[in-house]
Amino acid sequence: MKRPFNILIALMWLALPLTAWRYWTVWDRLPLHMATHFDGNGHAHGWMLRNTSFQFALGLTAFVLVVFTIIPSVIDRSNTSPTLSWAMLGFSYLMTGFIYFANSKVIDYNLTGQEVHADLVSALIPGTVLILVAIYLGTQRGAPLPAAHPISEEVHASRFWGMLIAVIVVVALLFLSLVPAKGARIPLALVGVILLSAAALAWAGFHYIFTSSGIEIRTLGFRLRSIPAAQVQHYSIASWSPLRGYGIRGIGNCRAYVWGNRGVRIQTPQGIVFLGHDEPERIVHDLDAMKQFAH
Repeated sequence: MKRPFNILIALMWLALPLTAWRYWTVWDRLPLHMATHFDGNGHAHGWMLRNTSFQFALGLTAFVLVVFTIIPSVIDRSNTSPTLSWAMLGFSYLMTGFIYFANSKVIDYNLTGQEVHADLVSALIPGTVLILVAIYLGTQRGAPLPAAHPISEEVHASRFWGMLIAVIVVVALLFLSLVPAKGARIPLALVGVILLSAAALAWAGFHYIFTSSGIEIRTLGFRLRSIPAAQVQHYSIASWSPLRGYGIRGIGNCRAYVWGNRGVRIQTPQGIVFLGHDEPERIVHDLDAMKQFAH
């Protein structure tokens, strides 16, 4: 899989010469001062010199290409999941295509005066993010644990983060009602759905279900991951830096489910799993009991 995957990453860089070619073919027809920024109705409200616009288009394209070359490559090398690697590569092509499309629309406007509208294309991005997150979660949860004797269930939630994100959603909805362009509301509404999902996740929290078979991590009724008891090698109370963020964190061999700054670090053959909790001693107690029942 490595060779075609790497070839497709390399082919994505064709967006750079294609952008340059797009400018070059119409260079003499472009005005010296180009409209480059537009409002929600597609009307110009910002301008650049032609050379500056060209340099900005190439610079933005190059930046996006660097970012979306590194991310799929890191995911692929971490052997997280072939499905996730290909999904991330597809998303990288979508983002690169979006930038190329936006640059082309700027050129078209300056050539013909055609209004710049990218509402439907913009709506694809948050929608694709939701699909990408679903694929990510689905490929990381492992096989379900066999039915076994329940030991305990712990909940790790954050009412603070849930309320804060909910407030952001309300502000976003108020802003959405003020947007004059109806088409622009589509991507903004999808972003609101993503934020609302994050608020619900924080409010409901992570549920850690301990049985004699292992640990099952769930949220909003969805199984995020199962860790068989035999794969729990050792564990200890540890701290979590706010700089690393909250929610479902990590990629590759390290995964965290956390809404606070404390928890338990579990070592498995596949890597590290961090379970956030305000009283990590309870998690350690449940792990001890799980290991005892497993034996």
